This record gives sequence, structure tokens and C-alpha cells, in this order.
Amino acid sequence: MKSAVETLNPTRVRLSIEVPFEELKDSLDAAYKKINQQVTVKGFRKGKIPARVIDQRFGRGAVLEEAVNDALPKFYTEAVNEAELNVLGQPEVDITELKDGETLNFTAEVDVRPEIEIPDYSGIEVEVDAIEVSDEDVDKSVEQLRERFASTSPVERAAEDGDVVTIDLEAKVDGEVLEDGVASGVSYTIGSGELLEGIDDAVKGLEAGGEATFTSELKGGSAEGKEAEVTVKVTQVAARELPSLDDEFAQLASEFDTLDELKADSRKRLENMKQYDQATQAQERVLEKLLELVEVPVPEKLLEDEVKTRKHNLEHHQLGQMGLDLEKYLEIQGKTVEEFDAETAEQAVKGIKTQFVLDELVNKEKLNVNQEELTEHLMRRAQSSGMSPDQFAQAVVEGGQVPMLVGEVARGKALAVVVEAATVKDTNGEIVDLEDDEDESAAAGETVEADASAEAEDKNEA
Repeated sequence: MKSAVETLNPTRVRLSIEVPFEELKDSLDAAYKKINQQVTVKGFRKGKIPARVIDQRFGRGAVLEEAVNDALPKFYTEAVNEAELNVLGQPEVDITELKDGETLNFTAEVDVRPEIEIPDYSGIEVEVDAIEVSDEDVDKSVEQLRERFASTSPVERAAEDGDVVTIDLEAKVDGEVLEDGVASGVSYTIGSGELLEGIDDAVKGLEAGGEATFTSELKGGSAEGKEAEVTVKVTQVAARELPSLDDEFAQLASEFDTLDELKADSRKRLENMKQYDQATQAQERVLEKLLELVEVPVPEKLLEDEVKTRKHNLEHHQLGQMGLDLEKYLEIQGKTVEEFDAETAEQAVKGIKTQFVLDELVNKEKLNVNQEELTEHLMRRAQSSGMSPDQFAQAVVEGGQVPMLVGEVARGKALAVVVEAATVKDTNGEIVDLEDDEDESAAAGETVEADASAEAEDKNEA
């Protein structure tokens, strides 16, 4: 076999491959054997039909077609390996010449990873939010905890903001009561905004037994999006009572003995959250600066497939779980189809570039992933997916996605190398040392990388 490579552009090549006919012998033998098992010829036992009889009865062309289909992947792979190409996706194959007994010539056009030159990135500088937790932040956190321990008790008065009312609802559209528009015994906290628009004004001022009618757009059900006439009847009004903010509350709501200890713990938790957010912000901004420094051509077919994948996942997975279609989603977002397509393409380009650049960094820095790092990443991914680690691991193995996870960890480590070399300052002008919390910084790096480029992984592994 002989092969030659022609570079069509920085991300696509054409392989021209010549195969002497004698190298097709194994595939021809396999073709005759396969046809032998599929056909019956009177006078011959099944599987024992001579090749010349198959040629006479079914045509030599059918045998050649079967043999070539069997041989093409093998010769293509050999040519790719010989040329040391890093191919992306499936090739477009064209048989240019097939002479029985003489030769098989074909071409294969395929996308390849572009050659990327990583520049000096040590001069990257970014700014991130400072870690500042105010007394008001702490008070708000404690107040939220206090809300969780609130109790309610029925009162004989008109409903007010913050009260919990028990209500019956009936919705009509065009004067007809909807089949799914009746509900009884619904508990609702006035001011929470958890039900229909307009319900707060309707129930405030009503005592138990009172009712009111208002108009509102339905958020779900058979008449979703339509204006409905809603009748609400209050069957009970209950006042919410918050526990006193004292040491007794701290003992009730936490493992601490005093309110001061509870507040100190709340402050520490808020600082940890902001520290993680700061690490994530640093990773994102350093990545953006790095991508600005590198020229990365993007294969057209890969980009097209990536855009299709992103749109498919949004429409059939994310929006489906929310009970929305693309048209309704765009309406809520206030975007046109053209704006959505442009935004999706921009995100896809960034994802592909991110993967190419970080993969090149992995090679350049000779980064490896050990079992402990992979296990930690798997645990984080399992938690974010809502699955147990065992369930997630099983799904990853069965789906052949282990290389994808290894790639995410490796690229997260590559990004961490760049961040370590960069200058990161907060909005107060202070240098941020992300090494103070390596675990959170590493987790942030893997999250940023996975969000930017994981969806391109399957195609690049093809």
C-alpha cells in the first residue's frame, strides 16, 4: 500500500491511497465466505459454493464491493498511522479507481487537529472579586436559617404579607372551568411569588371563608400561557412565628451552643463560598486571556456537529425537563432564532478552541492523571449530576466515557498551570494566592474546562 497526504487547509487533509490487488486477498476471501453463508445454489451444500459459481450467479462486482467495504477501514487506518495524523470524526471516502486483479485507489478527506503554538503565558494578568463578607451578609444567612425554623398558628383576622394561607383555586378560560384548573387545600405564603401573578393582592385582606377573583397568565397545564379568570377562596389564615435570635435558637438550629458561634460559622461558610467563586472566576478569566493569545483554526465540520449537539441537548434534555420548547424558551429569554444561533456558534467555537489549546498544554507540560485525581473528579461529577458515585461510575464505564473524564481532569490541570503562572489580583489590588486552597482551585479548573469543552469530546475522540 502507498499513501500520500495533501493539506487542504490547516484543519483538513486529503489522503490518496493505492492498494495493490494482492493486498485485497484476505478481504476477497472473507467476501466469498460471507456470500456463501447468505445464498443457496442448487447442487451445492450451503457454504461450499465455489468462487467461480458465485461470480457467475451473483456477479464478480458484488464480491468486489463486499471486499472493498471490508478493506477500506483497515487501509485508511494504516495510512493515518503512517502519516501520524490526529484525525477528527469520520472521513469522506471516494473510490477513484478499482481494476479487478490490478489495483484499488481511493481518497479520504478528513478533519485533523490543527497545529497550535502555545506562546508565553506568564504575563497574563486578571482581576477578580475580593473576598468580602459583611455583617449584613452574615445576618441574612442567619435569617434564612431562622426562616426554616418558623412555626405557624391559625389566626382569626385578615391575611397579611408573610402569612401562610390555605386556599382553593378554580381557573376558567373563555368562561369554561379547566379540567386541570381546580385545586384544593393549597398552602401558600403571601409574598413568596410561588404561585400565580396577582394572587398576593387577591388574598391580602381576606379572612377565612373569603374569596376573590383575578386575572392571570397560567404558568403550566393544558392552557399554559393563556389568560385565565382565577377564583381563590381562603379556608385558613395562619401567622408565621420566627424563633428568637438567641443562644437557644443556635442550639436548636445547629451544633453550636451560642448565637455568636453560629454567626462565626456562617461567616466562615460564606467566605469559603466566595473563595470558590473567586477561584472559578480566576480560571475563567485566565482562560479567556489565554485563548486571545493563541491562533486556533476551527474545523468547519466539527463546528457544525458541535452546534447541532448543543442545540439537541438543549431542546431534548434541558428544556424537556422544564416543560419548555425552543420557541417558548427564546420568548422567555427575549432572543430571536438568529441571536440564539449566533450565541450557540460562539459558545461552540470557544469550547473547541479551549479543548485544542488545553490538550496542547497537556502534551507540552507532560501532564498525567492518576487514579486518585480521576476518582475525585468522578465524585464531583456524580454529585453535580444528582447520581450516586457508583451509579455515575457505572454509566461512565458502560458509555465508554472514561477517556472523556480523564481528558477533563488533564485539561483542568493544564489550566491550573496557566493560572499559577498568571498574576491574579482582586478588586482591592491585592495579589490572590489560589494555592491557599488547592482543592477548591483544582475543582474550579475542572468545572470551567468541562463547561467550556466537554461536549466536543466525543467528536474529537472519534
